[in-house]
Amino acid sequence: MNTFEAATATPALMTDMYEYTMLEAALKDGTAQRQSVFEVYSRHLPGDRRYGVVAGLGRLLPLIENFRPNEAQLKFLRDRHVISADTQKWLENYTFHGTIRAYREGEVYFPNSPILQVETTFGEGTLLETLILSVLNYDSAVATAASRIVTAAQGRPCMDMGGRRANEYSAIAAARASIVGGFAGTANLAAAMAYDLPAIGTAAHSFTLVHDNEEQAFRSQVDALGTSTTLLTDTYNVEEAITRAVEVAGTDLGGIRIDSGDLASMAQQARSQLDALGATHTKITVTNDLDEYSLLNLRDAPVDSYGVGTRLVTGSGHPTSEMVYKLVERESADGRMQGVAKHAAHKASDAWRKGAWRSYRYNVADAEYVVAGSQRDVEAWGKQHEGEDMRPLLITAIDHGDVDSSLATPQALLAARDYHRQQLEALPIVSRSFKAGDPAIPTLVEHVDPEGGQAES
Repeated sequence: MNTFEAATATPALMTDMYEYTMLEAALKDGTAQRQSVFEVYSRHLPGDRRYGVVAGLGRLLPLIENFRPNEAQLKFLRDRHVISADTQKWLENYTFHGTIRAYREGEVYFPNSPILQVETTFGEGTLLETLILSVLNYDSAVATAASRIVTAAQGRPCMDMGGRRANEYSAIAAARASIVGGFAGTANLAAAMAYDLPAIGTAAHSFTLVHDNEEQAFRSQVDALGTSTTLLTDTYNVEEAITRAVEVAGTDLGGIRIDSGDLASMAQQARSQLDALGATHTKITVTNDLDEYSLLNLRDAPVDSYGVGTRLVTGSGHPTSEMVYKLVERESADGRMQGVAKHAAHKASDAWRKGAWRSYRYNVADAEYVVAGSQRDVEAWGKQHEGEDMRPLLITAIDHGDVDSSLATPQALLAARDYHRQQLEALPIVSRSFKAGDPAIPTLVEHVDPEGGQAES
């Protein structure tokens, strides 16, 4: 096992160093055992978008379940003087015993939505900050981009082709997140295997170039893959390539792909040519640095599907969701729970744990209610509003260390895609606008009596 493999053998070092140094100090002063509540939220939507999409929960849960430093990782921490022998002993028995509540995958979120809530001891919770944020920030950014791209595609299938535009692990995460946002499949075989996704792909320009001429390349591909294959037609001249493609595969040719030029005009010409040649059922796929804005420009073109790469895996210009992980409640010296908050300028947080509900009017969402207070008071608020046209948003993903593994299955991923489509349809129509603006619905933060507690900085 090389050094990289040893470092990543478990998720335990997928952290910032200060998480372990805080643990070291907290174990020594006794605060590591204080019950605490951490929350993940975003202060605003990147790019003044109208909504965000939650993704990554199903990928995160197994990482938390397996978050336990092995012998080599503990040795590294000791050799670097990050932890002491006493902390090493504590870590040797580490298992997450807490509870995690979260927005389900595919849910839409807004500024100050409590996307994920960790209730556990300070020692257990502080170690998970970077891991949780790295998964949710990236996966949600990709899912949000995917959702916007799918909206712009107006029912035409979109496929992930971004593997070569991200690092090898991000490419797998991006493929998964794209499904949450509504994509239909991926070119990444590791993702297809890991999550049981439809895989796509036939040939690149190099395959045409390695043959003596284009006809030989097309014939080779058809002989190997059958007439249902998709032939790449813009290596030399698109019009000539389409003629050759139909000559080789016949009018039952599955599809052609165009990867350059004025895609709208070329798709129009290609459709007319294919129909004239009798290949009326041959599909047209276009690729080449597509995003939601370029797809809007293609809405009237006779395109059947899109392959999206760079802009998808980079969040269409916003590769992070800018989520933060903050301590909002903790056990005081006398054993009572107490709300705590950060007061820094432009980075202030709201004390106490949150509950979250979304209200509807005539089946259209009109507001998100975020209720801050003690567990008792938040639950009382929810019971008080039972029967109203209001839906709770938080589900339990881990209950006192017991992971709901059903949230991490391939079936759950497809369910998240369907769920997202339903939630998007229930938003006001302004959510489908690609112009920067206010969130589709307001977030109303309401503070309920915190059992006599008081927020602290």
